[in-house]
Amino acid sequence: MRAEGQAHIDRIEAALTLVRQSLDWDRAVRRLDELNARVEDADLWNDPKQAEAIMRERRRLDASIGTVKEIGQEMADAVEFIELGEAEGDDAIVQEGLDSLARLADRADADKVQALLSGEADGNDTYLEIHAGAGGTESQDWAEMLQRMYTRWAERHGYKVELVDYHAGEQAGIKSATLLIKGENAYGYAKTESGVHRLVRISPYDSSARRHTSFSSVWVYPVIDDDIEIEINEGDLKIDTYRASGAGGQHVNTTDSAVRVTHVPSGIVVASQNDRSQHKNRATAMNMLKARLFEKELAEREAVASGEYQEKSEIGWGHQIRSYVLQPYQMVKDLRTGVTSPSPGDVLDGEIDDFMAAALSQRVTGETVEVEDVE
Repeated sequence: MRAEGQAHIDRIEAALTLVRQSLDWDRAVRRLDELNARVEDADLWNDPKQAEAIMRERRRLDASIGTVKEIGQEMADAVEFIELGEAEGDDAIVQEGLDSLARLADRADADKVQALLSGEADGNDTYLEIHAGAGGTESQDWAEMLQRMYTRWAERHGYKVELVDYHAGEQAGIKSATLLIKGENAYGYAKTESGVHRLVRISPYDSSARRHTSFSSVWVYPVIDDDIEIEINEGDLKIDTYRASGAGGQHVNTTDSAVRVTHVPSGIVVASQNDRSQHKNRATAMNMLKARLFEKELAEREAVASGEYQEKSEIGWGHQIRSYVLQPYQMVKDLRTGVTSPSPGDVLDGEIDDFMAAALSQRVTGETVEVEDVE
């Protein structure tokens, strides 16, 4: 087998191995057999809600398992085709087989990411909060750049984006913003973006054109549906109202319609100001609070499995998950996976799928890499 073909095979096998691992292959096959048997039960639809949940799980497992088997068979067929061409000395047949392997490797990588989105809430819509770190205008401008990056990313995927809460910066940028991103697997993709993001650039706000480092944090949590019950004691809540402000907010009304809800036991704070009605903003804020509490529970469950848990870290040096360097050279580097991009402009325009895919894979394998930050 030529080196080119072997490289494609290695990519395909690596992707299939990761998918099997994420599915817990033997358990998934047994579970699919169980679900297929239940579907044959005439009494299944006596409980439509449970039946729909079973059908949904069955479709997901059937698609994932079927994809692995199909790609594996197509790879074997392509390898056989190449070997036939080599035996007959027919370079055209060999090249056709290599082209098939290349296409299959691309498909395996794409299907791998889809298969990794198997968490309890991965298919849901998501909230995405951005908060500027210390540093005033510099960090607030950076926070707004991140808001634009995630909005562009969402639009690339055909997702709908709503601005739920917004607090403008003192001179430029934003102090904070909360986006509601609606679309299939929005949370599954975006959840890997939670953390501190670092920017290095020549400041447009510095008359001496000095290089500045700025930090902003991102926090991602899923929109939860009615099937997930989160109990909240009203006595644990502190609810404040205030006048809406910022992008759009100043045009909404001139009353105290914005709502901020603090969950005292956990310290979680959420806010909504995107509606004219205080009642509707309160309902939105309560949904956000339930989502944050659910995300916290998911994180703690994952922590039990991995043996570690990190609370939301401070927004500053030493806590960043990714660095974006615009000067004196161009590079974006993920400090968890080592994935880099030499085109910060493209990344800031929403091209962040490679970073997400690598972080999703890392969650499955549990493998960590030693990555040095960029200066």
